[in-house]
Amino acid sequence: MESLALTSPPGVKVPSYLASSSSSLFSRSSISNSAVSCLVSSSNSIIHIYKCNLPKALNLGNGTTLPKYFDSSSRLEKPVSTSRANTKLKLFSGTANPALSQEIAWSMGLELGKISIKRFADGEVYVQLKESVRGCDVFLVQPTCTPTNENLMELLILVDACRRASAKKVTAVIPYFGYARADRKTQGRESIAAKLVANLITEAGADRVLACDLHSGQSMGYFDIPVDHVYCQPVILDYLGSKSISSKDLVVVSPDVGGVARARAFAKKLSDAPLAIVDKRRHGHNVAEVMNLIGDVKGKVAVMVDDMIDTAGTIVKGAALLHEEGAREVYACCTHAVFSPPAIERLSSGLLQEVIVTNTLPVAEKNYFPQLTILSVANLLGETIWRVHDDSSVSSIFL
Repeated sequence: MESLALTSPPGVKVPSYLASSSSSLFSRSSISNSAVSCLVSSSNSIIHIYKCNLPKALNLGNGTTLPKYFDSSSRLEKPVSTSRANTKLKLFSGTANPALSQEIAWSMGLELGKISIKRFADGEVYVQLKESVRGCDVFLVQPTCTPTNENLMELLILVDACRRASAKKVTAVIPYFGYARADRKTQGRESIAAKLVANLITEAGADRVLACDLHSGQSMGYFDIPVDHVYCQPVILDYLGSKSISSKDLVVVSPDVGGVARARAFAKKLSDAPLAIVDKRRHGHNVAEVMNLIGDVKGKVAVMVDDMIDTAGTIVKGAALLHEEGAREVYACCTHAVFSPPAIERLSSGLLQEVIVTNTLPVAEKNYFPQLTILSVANLLGETIWRVHDDSSVSSIFL
């Protein structure tokens, strides 16, 4: 049987851009010295992982500010109080993304709960909690990423184990919700797998779900339990603030019509940047064909915004169209780096100036390429977990 082993991430240092007081795109009021950057080196590139730890709102100009993740009384800027040190909150990690789980625990001033997760020879999953959770508020961190079905089944068994161990509440923290794209019927006799998975998680015994950037907001309605939807856009916006890009040269691009609302919200945060839309016609699953562009990108820096990059067909064909229409540079920003083959070959082809993703999914070292930047959402998720535990507002984080 195979056991889970957690490893520590590499050494940390403060990124150089955090030392600067302003940029041409954003003016910064304050940046905490506790923000850190993990540099992961490979033979061909350096992958940057930034934690977003903002004690004050960032001024974007035109009266627009980034959300206050952590105010002046931030939990993470002070030692953990006695009441919290003795808290009934327990945080456990599945095997899908243990590095993110460890980062979340560090940001919260907690230790990951002790747990044994094994695989039998025939593939069955075995879970045993190594500490008491009776009467505790338990949070299970487990994205349902590749291998999707194995990680989903592991999540269900984790929830069941906590429920049978008399946990008071069980929250499934799902940074990436697999099957989210199967949220409606587009043809006859299709399944709606997103609703089925929601039912499975509910029936397993979860009391609440915490998810990041769902493919569509309607997926929240598939659950018969409360869902806290965490938006990771502010983490990407903070990183873009380090770029020497004039707001006059910027245009936000939606890679398809379905992502217009997401791109419009992103553009509003970027000093009301203009919006362009790629008209995409899909002829099959994971197969996309770009038809035309709505909007002007000539001489502009185009920022493509999407919730995920899977095979990268949509992003790369969109980038090619933007270059044909006269875009000076093209950036791709997304929350979930699914990176199914042949995504890496497409993304590293030179059409994209930079590919900016978050660590909701683990990115294997073999998938690193020079244009890739990975941002950490650990502090954001840690703050959200504290607020759920304290029965505080979660939506106020993003105001």
